[in-house]
Amino acid sequence: MTPTQEGFAVTTIWGVYALLQYPSGRLSDRLTRTTLLVAGLVAVVVGFLLLAVAPSYPAFLFGAVVVGVGAGLYPTPARGLVSDLFVERRGQAFGLHTASGDLGGIAAAGLSVAALAVAGYAAGLPDALAALARLGWRTAFLPVVLVLAGVALSLHVWSREGYRLASVDLEVAATARRLLGRPGLRRLVVAYALYAFVWQSATGLLPTFLRRAKSFSPGVAAAGFATLFVVGAVVKPLAGGLGDRVARDRLAPAVLALAAVALGWVVVAESPTAVTLGVVVFAAGLMAYPPVMQAYLMDTFPDDSMAGDLGGMRSVYIGLGALGPTVVGAVGGFAGYGVGFAGLAACLLVAGALVLTS
Repeated sequence: MTPTQEGFAVTTIWGVYALLQYPSGRLSDRLTRTTLLVAGLVAVVVGFLLLAVAPSYPAFLFGAVVVGVGAGLYPTPARGLVSDLFVERRGQAFGLHTASGDLGGIAAAGLSVAALAVAGYAAGLPDALAALARLGWRTAFLPVVLVLAGVALSLHVWSREGYRLASVDLEVAATARRLLGRPGLRRLVVAYALYAFVWQSATGLLPTFLRRAKSFSPGVAAAGFATLFVVGAVVKPLAGGLGDRVARDRLAPAVLALAAVALGWVVVAESPTAVTLGVVVFAAGLMAYPPVMQAYLMDTFPDDSMAGDLGGMRSVYIGLGALGPTVVGAVGGFAGYGVGFAGLAACLLVAGALVLTS
């Protein structure tokens, strides 16, 4: 695939994911969280199976759409469930919840390296393993399918809510008025859209940037990708807990400024050590933002429409942010990935300024 095709595949997943944020949140407010969570997991399993057997780029994109649908049904109801269970220490709860997701990012980096390594040694393996190894990157999706199917089954067995199906009025206009009727919330939507633009670009294309702009080996580039999630798993609970004790609307822009400065350093640094240090600091700032800002937003939304309002905001900012991988991939193809990632640093600075003035 070309850089633009690579970016568009990531954008497809995130675009569909974004569209489902509001409906899933609204439905989970009126039905049950479990209904949406299990349905999302099942759809993601089907989508990854399609990716593993896709014979062409259009078929791969169709699998990406199904993954986007399943992934889109899951996170807003999950955050609604966290908010239902935790009120006094909501920031720390969001920190732990979002940090647990980073473990998947660490596993993803390891799976990508393992799949490519196994494919490289296919000739020396027994026939059955060699046939599997010749699937190359496709083998990485198989353990993902098994794990997600196990999670769906576990949630089905352990959940106390059960399932409910009913017709639900999405009340799109009322939600839009709540979110866009206040100037401060409008600025927060734009700020989070810029953050999502950076986050989705970084998680989708950081290994490519490290390979093509910094001439790192594929293994080292994958390690840089894993660093985002290793650091996130540590930083998010700390940032969420700190947000319970200090002003969240001041902590959020501070961590965005830290991420911007570190990313600028990554772009201009030459030595592997300096680049690696910059990636670590960038990851710390980037990953500290979600638990702080999401707890702040949940404190602002009404209890009876909390997940729906968050889902509406997520649909907007993730949808706009989904353009990031395609834009940065296109810029990388024409002007170099260094230029694209320098633009991401500027986005973080603007986002921080918007939060300060909200």
